[in-house]
Amino acid sequence: MTQSRQVQAVLFDLDGTLIDSAPDLATAANTMRVARGLSSLPLAQYRPMAGAGARGMLGIAFGLTPENTDFNVLREEFFCNYERCMTQNTHIFEGVPEMLTTLSGQGLKWGVVTNKSERFTLPLTRSMPLFDTASAIVSGDTTPHAKPHPEPLLEAARRLGVPPQYCVYVGDDERDIVAGLAAGMATVAVTYGYLGTQADTTRWGAHATINCVNELLPLLQLAASA
Repeated sequence: MTQSRQVQAVLFDLDGTLIDSAPDLATAANTMRVARGLSSLPLAQYRPMAGAGARGMLGIAFGLTPENTDFNVLREEFFCNYERCMTQNTHIFEGVPEMLTTLSGQGLKWGVVTNKSERFTLPLTRSMPLFDTASAIVSGDTTPHAKPHPEPLLEAARRLGVPPQYCVYVGDDERDIVAGLAAGMATVAVTYGYLGTQADTTRWGAHATINCVNELLPLLQLAASA
């Protein structure tokens, strides 16, 4: 990171940053296609849009946009499908458990700020022991605003009891960086998540970029010693 700051806590986006939920999101969409006599699409087609949730999956599966008159009905169908399968093939990215254990061992608090609604975030995180040590989990509907608005990040900082300027926010989408900067946090963009085909992390304005989980800890140590 380019600026000196005392890091006391690290906040993370969820999907595409800590966990890979693309397989189950794709399954929920493909279940809808099969029910309509269509063939399943390969995961590779869905993956770049996994960070956009139902909007992204329905866009790939059916070419739908939120402006479509049937979108809300189909979105709820997608949500119901996802609820039934969301813990089947979702997995934690390699290196994440070890990284979080090290963070906690260094006395740093950590938490999650996601745009996923509590309807999915809470049962999903409760199903994974990884999140037992999280000091805050803020969903897309925990506050009146979702990212890129800074309020979810500020709420997480309040729950952690850490001033925003002493927090780092890590995410795989431009809205994560926009929200982090607006909240006054240091920001780290990750490239291993669900980057769309047009994504260019160099334009996001993040303080740093990492290509794998293992690159985060050296960055935090550098910031702490600067």
